[in-house]
Amino acid sequence: MTEITMVVAYIRPDKLSDVKQALAETGAPSLTVTNVSGRGSQPAKTGQWRGEEYVVDLHQKVKVECVVADVPAGDVVDAIEEAAHTGEPGDGKIFTMPVDDAVQIRTGERGPDAV
Repeated sequence: MTEITMVVAYIRPDKLSDVKQALAETGAPSLTVTNVSGRGSQPAKTGQWRGEEYVVDLHQKVKVECVVADVPAGDVVDAIEEAAHTGEPGDGKIFTMPVDDAVQIRTGERGPDAV
């Protein structure tokens, strides 16, 4: 049976267009995108508003989820990594997870056929 893998990436919002294009070119155009905020190794920023100093330690990111069965997950990871890379702190992270099963609600197909 073909493996089903979920690839989850947290990237800079301005790199989303590049990542979408890279995924389409890899043969994995289906994705889910969510706006999120979080922190990692990217340093906190300080600013001032109405004379008060504040610290922004949660940075805006985009979460991209892509479930694949017929495209190698490694190819998807490589495409995201290349498209999202700037070389600066805060480029993001990519995670892969095995998916036990999938169901296409409309057709009832299961497993890799549902992906």
